[in-house]
Amino acid sequence: MALNFFDQFLSPTHLGIPLILIAMIFPWILYPSPTNRWLNNRLVTLQGQFFNRFTQQLLLPLNQGGHKWALILMSLMVFLLSINMLGLLPYTFTPTTQLSLNMGFAVPFWLATVIIEMRNQPTAALGHLLPEGTPVPLIPVLIIIETISLFIRPIALGVRLTANLTAGHLLIQLIAT
Repeated sequence: MALNFFDQFLSPTHLGIPLILIAMIFPWILYPSPTNRWLNNRLVTLQGQFFNRFTQQLLLPLNQGGHKWALILMSLMVFLLSINMLGLLPYTFTPTTQLSLNMGFAVPFWLATVIIEMRNQPTAALGHLLPEGTPVPLIPVLIIIETISLFIRPIALGVRLTANLTAGHLLIQLIAT
């Protein structure tokens, strides 16, 4: 039995094994791997149709250059969807309530977008550091402030996501008691 309401957010272990490892590996076991046969079973066919339709919907608003992100975006969406759906089962652990997992996803994706933006459109990327029409004496201060806000963004988003998930789970537990 939990000692207080926030004990549900501790990283649980079973026989010394952190359950976050099992919770993150388990969704990939649920998805069957395709075979080299001409006719697949119904589950693999349904999975393929679902992934194709989902990818089409995901990439509909993007131009052709953005379609190269289809594999990583689809993998991330399916992984997070599986983990969160498994977390709805009773007596299970949801890894997305942990700040470490959210930051582990936020920082690399943020860094990739910043690096790609600096490589592909350096003028536009640096133009976001200084608003148009800024007085000359404020330029160095604003560049420093905007640079700091750029680097704090993944931390703030990861903490906000974790806080929102924590508040939702805490609210459900409060209502349930």
